[in-house]
Amino acid sequence: MKFIDVPGRVLRKYFVFEGRASRSEYWWWFLITCAIEFVLQLFIPVLAIIAILVLASPTIAVTARRLHDQNRSGWWQLIVLIPFIGWIVLPLSCIRKGTLGPNDYGEDPVESQP
Repeated sequence: MKFIDVPGRVLRKYFVFEGRASRSEYWWWFLITCAIEFVLQLFIPVLAIIAILVLASPTIAVTARRLHDQNRSGWWQLIVLIPFIGWIVLPLSCIRKGTLGPNDYGEDPVESQP
């Protein structure tokens, strides 16, 4: 997935918690949101708080779809509530390659891309 396509794709699926997301979709979105938050924290901290609230739902949704790509439930995101262990396990889970071909959550996102 190209960098330029990611924001539109993720924002179109603002509240979509079903299906699968490729590694590139997830990690580009992660990079974009981190950059936005960093810049806003430097210049307009109040706006950074608003951005966190606005971007929370699409971030949770794309993370759920990323976990679905590995045939895991989106509820695995709650592992971050376990201090230190969860903060390591979730990112490592999102780095792993997804299952090849269809799984319980849909078609392979890499194969279905044009």
